[in-house]
Amino acid sequence: MRYRLKVVGDLPVLSHGFYGIIPSSLKLASREDKALCPAVSALADTKGYKKLLFRTFSSTPASTVVSYEQLKELLVGRKAVVIDVREPWELREYGFIPGSINVPLAQVNTALQLGPEDFKEKYGGELPHQTDNVVFTCLAGIRSKTALNTAITLGYKDVRHYSGGWQDWVKHEQHNQ
Repeated sequence: MRYRLKVVGDLPVLSHGFYGIIPSSLKLASREDKALCPAVSALADTKGYKKLLFRTFSSTPASTVVSYEQLKELLVGRKAVVIDVREPWELREYGFIPGSINVPLAQVNTALQLGPEDFKEKYGGELPHQTDNVVFTCLAGIRSKTALNTAITLGYKDVRHYSGGWQDWVKHEQHNQ
């Protein structure tokens, strides 16, 4: 997404758009400003105005989605910690992916900040390290995406989510039997 930098009163304000135009007198986007704000990717002086072009940055990994086949492979090889963020009653009523740990979505933020012993006692599995491969799952991929974003904000580096969720898992498992 790109932003438009405009001046409201004396303050520069970002808004959606392709580029920002500000009066040259504001002296924004000097070399020092560009060093402090790497999002500024270009600067042009046009008729007394400076034109700023912005790049976007994201802390989300390039590919955050795991397919059924990828998840199955990760589980067989024990190469990921799989966390199901549905409520416990959903797992009892509908079932769960074997090898997954149940941490309800409302508890993900707190759970990922627990000590290893407390996490194991409360959730029955190993607390993933921030560098571990972690895959979140839920019923249909909505809550798992939210959990993924929470983990990223907590510093987890290798996190993804199974966008098909339990519904997709059951469909594939029934087809493979």
